[in-house]
Amino acid sequence: MNAIVEALAFLLGFLAWLMVGITLPNRYWKVSSVDGNVITTSTIYENLWMSCATDSTGVHNCRDFPSLLALNGYIQASRALMIAAIVFGTFGLVATLVGMKCSKIGGENYVLKGRIAAIGGVLFLLQGICTMIAISWYAANITQQFFDQFYPGTKYEIGEGLYIGWSSGTLAICGGACLLCACKVNDPNEKIQYPYQPSSRGHVLSTGAVTQSARSNYGRNAYV
Repeated sequence: MNAIVEALAFLLGFLAWLMVGITLPNRYWKVSSVDGNVITTSTIYENLWMSCATDSTGVHNCRDFPSLLALNGYIQASRALMIAAIVFGTFGLVATLVGMKCSKIGGENYVLKGRIAAIGGVLFLLQGICTMIAISWYAANITQQFFDQFYPGTKYEIGEGLYIGWSSGTLAICGGACLLCACKVNDPNEKIQYPYQPSSRGHVLSTGAVTQSARSNYGRNAYV
């Protein structure tokens, strides 16, 4: 295992996990569009949990969504995927920290540590995939409503929260890929190649020859 690549993968995974935590409570997932509006008196912005509005005087008013079942299906799915991404990222950080070669946690069994680190890489990949699906699905609904000429409601544009989420998913996928590439799990059935050692025939003395040479060094007076 390459310790430098493992440390880089751990750093990318930690940054991705941190950015998911920033994305989830961010209020600016979508912002009301001013396209076609001559006079704008207020700006509306929403995320997965609440809807907020600010007027020209700078006063903000926010309200939580009253019912979970009354929400659109993509919002409920995005909630579940984002929470799953945080859970996967948390377990991925723990597994990577245990499985890193430079870490003393888990003993000196590097084969087992490599497998644990590989599990951490898979968890990072799952975190990135869940984040990408949730963010992209939410953004797809925004763009679909924006370009629909017959949509009667308020049209929105993509907010800064979605860009942070895309960055988080990219970092998580890169971190998981680096960790899987750095970890090589040794197969117990794999043949181990030993270095060639030349024959030492002719340099090994037999036991009888050693005994005889040892006796010849002593005279008869040495025996009682």
